[in-house]
Amino acid sequence: MHQTLILLAAGRASRMKNAPAGEGVAPEDAAQANSLHKGLIGVGEQGRPLMDYILYNAWKAGHRRAILVTGEDNRHFQSRYGAQRRGNRFHGLEISYAIQAIPPGREKPFGTADALCQALEQFPELQREAFSVCNSDNLYSEKAFRLLRETSSLHAWINYDRDALEFTPERIAGFAVAQTDRAGKLLAMIEKPEVQALEQYRGEDGKIRVSMNLFKFSGDVFYPYLRDCPVTPGRNEKELVSAIAHLVEDNPGSMRGIPLGEHVPDLTEKKDIARVRAYLQQHYARLDWED
Repeated sequence: MHQTLILLAAGRASRMKNAPAGEGVAPEDAAQANSLHKGLIGVGEQGRPLMDYILYNAWKAGHRRAILVTGEDNRHFQSRYGAQRRGNRFHGLEISYAIQAIPPGREKPFGTADALCQALEQFPELQREAFSVCNSDNLYSEKAFRLLRETSSLHAWINYDRDALEFTPERIAGFAVAQTDRAGKLLAMIEKPEVQALEQYRGEDGKIRVSMNLFKFSGDVFYPYLRDCPVTPGRNEKELVSAIAHLVEDNPGSMRGIPLGEHVPDLTEKKDIARVRAYLQQHYARLDWED
């Protein structure tokens, strides 16, 4: 089973920063949202950031190495997880950084496929290994991480039951719906499908399933698809969904969906901070990991 988890943490979090605080958002939470990466916002006991809880669940599932893909200014990450580029020790995990450089002529990162591609180029051993990859602002469970580590499939993703996610219908409508065959192998990921078209994606179990961006890839196969990922029209970014689409087109049946029905707390808007904090108070009284 693979040991490495890559966390994508180089995004600008424009939706979080640009949204007004709104009623019920504490001034100190709004200040954090406007100045920190979402994964570093203090939502836990004594201001513990969300990313600690993601790393904790990954560690409990058996991961021992984490690579944080950040922007060039990652001083806040360094102050929390160590200042060395490679090999920082953090509660039983080895934490390193991959820096997603912004190409000349652009003002923001070039997308999630580009972020993962740059990570594999800065850590070339990953081009020969399996690894998991996820967002840094979604609290995936120990079970979800473990399911990916234990699968024998070269490529896989956690295929979440849409109805088990405790989000508003408007937010859920923005998630990519996964279309699979009867064996659970990926046919396509459909970004923001029309409501009237959803029924055609309902599986034999009666569920509509979505991706929350928790994947396993085999680097030797997937790296060329990251390197050659086309730019998505409109968004003008290289997105993981596009790289996956080309992988599946060339290798039908190569990516397996692992069904799971549970909520995935996340930080998208300022008002999510209080919700996640309440969730952690209920479910994570203490993080029992290595000193």
